[in-house]
Amino acid sequence: MRALLTLSFALPLAAAQAGQGADLIEIYRAAQSADAVYAAARASWAAGQEKLPQGRSGLLPSASLSAFSQYNDRELKPRDPTVTGGNSQFNSNSVSLSVTQPLYRPQNFASYEQAKTQVAQSDAVFAQAAQDLIVRVAQAYFDVLLAQDSVALARAQLEAIGQQLEQAKRNFEVGTATITDTNEAQARYDITTSGEIAAKNDLEIRRQALEAIIGRPAPGLAPLGKRFSPALPQPNNLSNWVEQALRANPQVRVSEAGLAFASREVERNRAAHRPTLDAFATYSDSGSGSGSQGGVGMDTTSKVVGVQLAVPLYQGGLVNSRVREALANEDKARQDLENARRQAELAVRQAFLGVVNGLAQVKALEAALVSSQSSLDSTRLGQEVGVRTQVDVLNAQQQLFQTRRDLAQAKYNYILSLLRLKAAGGGLAENDLSLVNAWLDR
Repeated sequence: MRALLTLSFALPLAAAQAGQGADLIEIYRAAQSADAVYAAARASWAAGQEKLPQGRSGLLPSASLSAFSQYNDRELKPRDPTVTGGNSQFNSNSVSLSVTQPLYRPQNFASYEQAKTQVAQSDAVFAQAAQDLIVRVAQAYFDVLLAQDSVALARAQLEAIGQQLEQAKRNFEVGTATITDTNEAQARYDITTSGEIAAKNDLEIRRQALEAIIGRPAPGLAPLGKRFSPALPQPNNLSNWVEQALRANPQVRVSEAGLAFASREVERNRAAHRPTLDAFATYSDSGSGSGSQGGVGMDTTSKVVGVQLAVPLYQGGLVNSRVREALANEDKARQDLENARRQAELAVRQAFLGVVNGLAQVKALEAALVSSQSSLDSTRLGQEVGVRTQVDVLNAQQQLFQTRRDLAQAKYNYILSLLRLKAAGGGLAENDLSLVNAWLDR
């Protein structure tokens, strides 16, 4: 009975201690501000937003101001001896303002449309990074919980086997059992000791993985509690999830924007064959000192307004080559989009089956846990009346501990599959994490 009590209370005790720590939302908040991968994605998104004003600039006026001032020291030596030469020193100054407004530049318009697709692409990439952060945080969180469960189970199992070992030794001393029972219990004890060491090592590794995301030492974590209530995905229709993924999956949206950009690139390169028309205006004011040729200083003001037409004729085949290159890249982008759609559909199907089968596995293991406990109780009773051996008891204990661990892992896998399903469908958000957080003992 002491072994059973140890098994029954070891995990709740560990859960109570962990429940004093951070919950899933707190860990997610810490990751949002500290995770380097997410921070890099946020910076990349901010950079991508600048593509739109850059593309728009090709449609707006451009203005430039130039000015100069120079000192001149001139010496005149006429070749005609009848003409008198001389030296002169004077200043020359000039200020010029030029404004150009594109009237017809199809390449610039194509670049502006490309900028819109680049902004859409950066939005989709950042949305994918945000969903990925949620999944990575949940994965790291439940990896730590599973590792903690493994350590607690190993300790409880070690305690139970230790008591069996002591009993086997006492029975051997009084002559009611053989040395075989003692050796079997000792072997199980040694193997379990090794398993506990491995479980502690795995726990440390999982903690470090979590620390890499939140940027600080991992706190205690709230465990999964009795409010955990798994259910079938909503809607419980795989076709609906596939349709949603093909429409909203972030990677599909990234590839769609990539195809739109490639199509605009074809247009932009073809536009290099077309003429361009610009309106321009220039105002300049210049002056030169009295030492200039002519003997007197002079100030000049110039105002020019006009339009300029440029017609490309031939560039050595460069434009045609760039068009062919753009067409090849467009075909590549189209194939990338098709691959993204197939991968999104595959991810949805895998996650959907993971949720459905995970729910069935949780229920099956809950029933198996009850059966394993009953089997252990019956085996202990059989040992007392002499119809079961020490080995039978040890095997029943091993089965019970393994079922407990499998059940914990099945619960965590169900949760992760649920989050991955929503991520594959493009709808994973913080609210979904809050629903999972409600299942924790806080």
